[in-house]
Amino acid sequence: MSRVVIIDHPLIQHKLTYLRDINSGPKDFRDLVREMSMLMAYEVTRDLQLEDMEVETPMGKTIGKTIAGRKLGIVPILRAGLGMVDGILQLIPAAKVGHIGLYRDPETLQPVEYYCKLPTDVEDRELIVLDPMLATGGSAKAAIGFLKDRGAVNIKLMCLIASPEGIEVIKRDHPDVDIFVASVDEKLDEKAYIVPGLGDAGDRLFGTK
Repeated sequence: MSRVVIIDHPLIQHKLTYLRDINSGPKDFRDLVREMSMLMAYEVTRDLQLEDMEVETPMGKTIGKTIAGRKLGIVPILRAGLGMVDGILQLIPAAKVGHIGLYRDPETLQPVEYYCKLPTDVEDRELIVLDPMLATGGSAKAAIGFLKDRGAVNIKLMCLIASPEGIEVIKRDHPDVDIFVASVDEKLDEKAYIVPGLGDAGDRLFGTK
C-alpha cells in the first residue's frame, strides 16, 4: 500500500500556519507555497539513488556521490500546482516539467481534463505530481491515471494539505503511489473544501475569486 508521509519539520509547520492565515495576500501566499515546496522536496527525494563519482579537490582526488538512476519529472495539476514548481526547480533545475489541466465540475465534483502536455519519456522518469490540496482526491486520482496511461511507472504525489477522504481515494485507486503532505486536516465540508484547510489555493495564489 502507498505510504502517507507527513512532513512535520518545524520550518514547514511554521510556514503552513501563515499559509492558512486569511490575512496572507497573494504575494505572501505564493512565497510560502514556493518555500514549503522546496523544503518538502528534500523529503520527497530522500530515496533517490546515488552513484560514485571521482572529483579532484584543491587537495587531491576523492570519491563523491551524484544522483543516479531515473531522471526526475514534476507534473503540476493546473492551475494551483503551478505555485509549487519553482521551489522544486530551485533544488532540481534539470527536472522536466509536464502539465495536466483539470477542473472540478461544480455539480458532479468529478475531474474534467482540458490539457495534458508531458515529457516524451515519462516511462523513464521518477515523477512527482504536484497539487497544493488533496480534497476529494478526484483530480489527483485522474492525473495519476493519465500518467500511467502514458507509461509512467514511478509516481509520487506531493500536496501541502490533504483530507482523510482524499488520501483514502489515492490509497484505494493507486496503492503504488506514495503521498507526501505537510498536514492531514480534519475533513471535507459539504462543498468538498478541506476543513480547516486554507480556502481555494488557486484563488489565493493568483488573486482571483
